[in-house]
Amino acid sequence: MEFHTFDFHPHVAAGITAAGFAAPTPIQAQAIPPVMLGRDVMGLAQTGTGKTAAFVLPILHRLMHGGRRHVRALVIAPTRELAEQIHEAIGSLGQKTGLRSVTVYGGVGFNPQVEKLKRGAEIVVACPGRLLDHIGQGTIDLSRMEVLVLDEADHMFDMGFLPDIRRILKHLPRQRQTLLFSATMPEEIRHLANDVLDEPITLQVDAGAPAVTVSHALYPVEQHLKTALLLELLRHTDTGSVLIFTRTKHRAKRVGQQLEKAGYRAASLQGNLSQARRQAAMNGFRNGTFQVLVATDIAARGIDVTQISHVINYDIPNTTDAYIHRIGRTGRAARSGDAYTLVTGDDTLMVRDIERVLGGPLDRRTVAGFDYSAAAPRKDNEFARPPRQPAPARKPGGARKTGRQGSDTFQPKTAWTKKGPVKFR
Repeated sequence: MEFHTFDFHPHVAAGITAAGFAAPTPIQAQAIPPVMLGRDVMGLAQTGTGKTAAFVLPILHRLMHGGRRHVRALVIAPTRELAEQIHEAIGSLGQKTGLRSVTVYGGVGFNPQVEKLKRGAEIVVACPGRLLDHIGQGTIDLSRMEVLVLDEADHMFDMGFLPDIRRILKHLPRQRQTLLFSATMPEEIRHLANDVLDEPITLQVDAGAPAVTVSHALYPVEQHLKTALLLELLRHTDTGSVLIFTRTKHRAKRVGQQLEKAGYRAASLQGNLSQARRQAAMNGFRNGTFQVLVATDIAARGIDVTQISHVINYDIPNTTDAYIHRIGRTGRAARSGDAYTLVTGDDTLMVRDIERVLGGPLDRRTVAGFDYSAAAPRKDNEFARPPRQPAPARKPGGARKTGRQGSDTFQPKTAWTKKGPVKFR
């Protein structure tokens, strides 16, 4: 099957050719026809299978007919990185159409987004919080919106966005086409789908399972030896681009710094960075400036880099769904990839859950020559708070503290006796 069988508008077809797309992926082959017919669709497919193009292409085709310079399609995504990824896909696939896309998310200036919206755009790609800000300020007009897309709906649930989504829905036209795409579908999202979709067509392509092009391995290690083992793994492994996941922002920053000291072209991606620095890290990883990117799960849904050879879980994720999304960053577009996970004794239950999802035990590996018996280092007291010095003893009848500004003590000048006040000189 080839893309020309869908009979896209010539300008959309030209964008597909310019982007180098050849044959549609399974989710694209199943989703594009009903979306082009205007049906509501719930599409479930593993990460890296082309869900973005599955809804972007038929939307571009639809918008080639009808008015311009007002919002006709709204795509809601859970993270800024994913919003930018979708925006870039629209720009690439729609480069011949003349259609405009605008991103709306927090962490950047509000007014520049207002100006772009005023200039007119047919497609808005938004994160829920900032979109609600624009709705509240009256700076976005959604009254003529025709298509709504909820992308990575399960992740929006994980991030607590469902109340925001329901608030947004109240401001949208009732007559619309709604598309919901995700890699996994918890029960809560099924309830949302039942509320927002009208007689949907449900499509499922290996949902809830990792790509078969990825091989998995566990590396048991003590917590204090993780960074040392990570460096040994990188030294002894033939890698291309490597994506490393940590559980916390602080750890992502620290591991990134350790890799830089070891001579790797590394960057970290985590929530404390400004949007400009986050975008610089993403762009540098995509274009090869950085060989290694250390990230929290904020990046699991927003990185579309087909050249990632290895995903390394410095910290095991908290859920099997998170594991699937993390390792879905490699083995994309029919390429092979490797997923390594550093595990401690505390991770036993999570490992069992992951093995249950994968359908069998994972390979346990060790690195030859690595000293697994090294003792944990003593606590670094370099930045410890110095012990508090004892306060000097107070003299009898001494001064008492006062709360008056500009004065440290209060000296009594009058005493009261049975005979009346006595003034001190």
